[in-house]
Amino acid sequence: MDDHGDDFGAWGWESGSNATQRTEEEWATIARYVRHAANKVGPELQLCLPGEPQECGRTAQQHVLAWSAHLKAVAHHLIEQSAPSEARGAFVAGPLYQRRLADLRVQNASVSASR
Repeated sequence: MDDHGDDFGAWGWESGSNATQRTEEEWATIARYVRHAANKVGPELQLCLPGEPQECGRTAQQHVLAWSAHLKAVAHHLIEQSAPSEARGAFVAGPLYQRRLADLRVQNASVSASR
């Protein structure tokens, strides 16, 4: 995948980041997990993290974002292909997705609060 989201602009200008703070190694681990999941259900993504055969020079955090977007698109495409009707697909991609996302946010908030 050549599209790493560079069209949004250069990295590093966002001050006061809202992102979870992780080390580059932690971001790389997550990026590999996301890439692995995406490769299981869709077209394979390149090995382009630092130290990999096709190293692209972007940060591991940028890979987490780009590959997560890819995984989300693949998942949405699977919903479209698998739904027995357009209405069922719209429900799964809309309200059901939003409920799952809300559950994840609640879980994350409770983990963060307990730290």
